[in-house]
Amino acid sequence: MDTSSTEGNMDTDGDISSVMGFSGFGKKARTFDLGSIFEETRRTAIERSRHTLDVRQKEMGASGECSSHAPVQKDTEKKASRKEDVDSSSSDSELVGPMPPRKDSNQEEDHDLVGPPVPFDYEATQSDSEDDEEDEDDDDNPVKKIPDSHEITLVHGTKVVSAMALDPSGARLVTGGYDFDVRFWDFAGMDRALNSFRTIQPCDCHQIRALQYSITGDRILVVSGNAQAKVLDRDGFNKMECIKGDQYIVDMVNTKGHTAMLNDGCWHPKMKEEFMTCSNDGTVRTWDVNSEKNHKCVFKPRSVQGKKVTPTCCTYSRDGKLIAAGCQDGTIQIWDRNLSVHTKFHCRQAHSSGSDISRLSFSYDGTVLASRGGDDTLKIWDIRNFRKPLHMADGLTNYFAMTDCCFSPDDQLVVTGTSVKKDEGNGKLVFFDRKTFKQVYEIEVTNGSVVRCLWHPKLNQIMVGTANGQVKVYYDPIKSHRGAKLCVVKSKIKEKHAEALTQEYVITPHALPMFREARQRSTRKQLEKDRLDPKKSRKPEPPVSGPGRGGRVAAHGGTLSSFIVKNIALDKTDDSNAREAILRHAKEASENPYWVAPAYKKTQPNPVFAEDSEEDEEAEKEPEWKKRKI
Repeated sequence: MDTSSTEGNMDTDGDISSVMGFSGFGKKARTFDLGSIFEETRRTAIERSRHTLDVRQKEMGASGECSSHAPVQKDTEKKASRKEDVDSSSSDSELVGPMPPRKDSNQEEDHDLVGPPVPFDYEATQSDSEDDEEDEDDDDNPVKKIPDSHEITLVHGTKVVSAMALDPSGARLVTGGYDFDVRFWDFAGMDRALNSFRTIQPCDCHQIRALQYSITGDRILVVSGNAQAKVLDRDGFNKMECIKGDQYIVDMVNTKGHTAMLNDGCWHPKMKEEFMTCSNDGTVRTWDVNSEKNHKCVFKPRSVQGKKVTPTCCTYSRDGKLIAAGCQDGTIQIWDRNLSVHTKFHCRQAHSSGSDISRLSFSYDGTVLASRGGDDTLKIWDIRNFRKPLHMADGLTNYFAMTDCCFSPDDQLVVTGTSVKKDEGNGKLVFFDRKTFKQVYEIEVTNGSVVRCLWHPKLNQIMVGTANGQVKVYYDPIKSHRGAKLCVVKSKIKEKHAEALTQEYVITPHALPMFREARQRSTRKQLEKDRLDPKKSRKPEPPVSGPGRGGRVAAHGGTLSSFIVKNIALDKTDDSNAREAILRHAKEASENPYWVAPAYKKTQPNPVFAEDSEEDEEAEKEPEWKKRKI
């Protein structure tokens, strides 16, 4: 290092500091002598390697008894050497190079042990490796990933739960049914009572056919039994209603909206403003939320003869480029979203002719389509070869036009529900392996048909809507996240009873001071005062003890009604003839007068009655027809 240049720089710094008026430029930078650092590091490495060689030679030359203690001595020496290295490195703060190895707590504990080393257990190691392989097999087994160890029940009503949807984050669940109600469930706000926080009837007296959240979770599509779909906001307020078309126009392309009952609907998976509906008028229409006066595009399913066919379900592909519709004649028709005239894929005999296809669902990779038919079958199709199904499962009873099927989040399982008649068994949730399409698992849900099923990928929880008005939520405390786990840990909130004890406060600002009522400052204190007042609190009267007081009768049960029943209702006298009942007391009234006669007893004159004359006697002897009429 050039000392002259260093001195020149120091002089220059001093001149600049004197000119600018301060003592210096602050703390000087630390300098390092790299040559000495490298030399010291090389010496330390050589000493460490020599020490290691000496220890190995001692171990190889020692006897059997000494060899049993050699590992302890070796470890002790290693420990000491490591401590010396750490001390040297900590004392020399200017050391440059890699940090010394960190001390292992397990090794230190082993170093403190005195005795022969633990022999190597080959069987234990082999069993551990087998356990690891079993764990890996469990990870690969899709059945182990089904979250069904715990469940909760949400009561929607008494009728079929025909629609169900979860928002993308999994915080809220909406359910709709044949009872025209749409219920909102908030997992974070619910307690163990599991009550919905809002219930509405958005479509009046029309059954709810489908519900779905948009990709952003701020809108809900409501498809009901009428011809107009509705869009609600997150809290259930109406945002948009589709227009109804003219039912007298033959060509459905020339109408602005649907003219018959809706069957299904869904949101576009990429565009938050677009959704799709299908109807009994034979069309599948796409809509824009911002223009409710007209549809965007119309797709018309056709049969082999070119006749109109009713679509029963519709869905988008995962990328939103394809639109698929299942029809009443058992066909599956798929269009390109931008080409509405001709179908891109078409399978004429996907399901039995005349059977309604209840659900179409694309896999997460977008290459496989699952279809649930009204002919009690479940099929999966390869979009690239759409002539024959890849696999098929039959014997899955289906009584509803909206029975679901879906894929698991890892795309390895296909899930659907089965229907049962009333009191003839339990509805089941059936799981099939996607590759082999063998039934690998099933869950008995309830004594009713399983209509809707939904497996949320973020929550890893399964929602099941049944025909008896219940929604089952299956989850696993370890594999699942949030959702039902948030509400089952909360205790029930005690309901606060409404007490109408306080009088209504009438505000009279211009009343005289002597008539003005004091304003209530605290409602709680007033409630406590009124609680002590028996009249304001309407305190029930205590039971009467003894013979009775205050007009209350204590005998025969202590109530007036019991006294009347005992003394009057059980009286055996017959008062059906009023005249006989009065004359029964005539003799006693004449002998012992009580009301009128005693008042005039002293002043009443003796009665004088006229005596019978001879004319009267003769008149009595005359016949009736000769008597003079008076």
